[in-house]
Amino acid sequence: MIETERLILRRWRDSDRPAWHAMGRDPAVMEFLGPPLSPEAADAAMARQNALLDAHGHCFWAVERKEDGAFLGFCGLKPGPEGTPLFGEVEIGWRFAPAHWGRGYAREGAQASLDWAWANLDVPTVAAMTVLGNTRSWGLMERLGMVRAPADDFIHPQAPDWLNPHITYRIARPAG
Repeated sequence: MIETERLILRRWRDSDRPAWHAMGRDPAVMEFLGPPLSPEAADAAMARQNALLDAHGHCFWAVERKEDGAFLGFCGLKPGPEGTPLFGEVEIGWRFAPAHWGRGYAREGAQASLDWAWANLDVPTVAAMTVLGNTRSWGLMERLGMVRAPADDFIHPQAPDWLNPHITYRIARPAG
């Protein structure tokens, strides 16, 4: 578990399901991710993240607001997917419900995830990916200090054609 001033990044719980299912059906959330998620697909994604947590000690953690315990979305780290330039690296990612956009939660969670990576993982870089049209996502990558790696832009093998190409960003381990 990671705690920040306003957030708790933690293992996924059954109580997250209703809000997570709603996010998976929200067109604004899914605009740059693909078709809406069925409840079964959303549940499988939750199970995958908890399995990654058990296997690696990190995942795309569920994000809870400390103030009221509300589930906001996810943020965290996982192994980069096969068939992409991120394979063999640690990937950082986030997804929040639209009601929580523009409040700094993604940046707070992502910075905490990077800090956790540098303290706990022996990796030289952390990578991220999105589609070019997702300016909010790559804008956050840049605010975090990540740098675009255009030589590693790619066609994501699991994304529909309208969500390709994907762009890649990385951040190097801080010196010291």
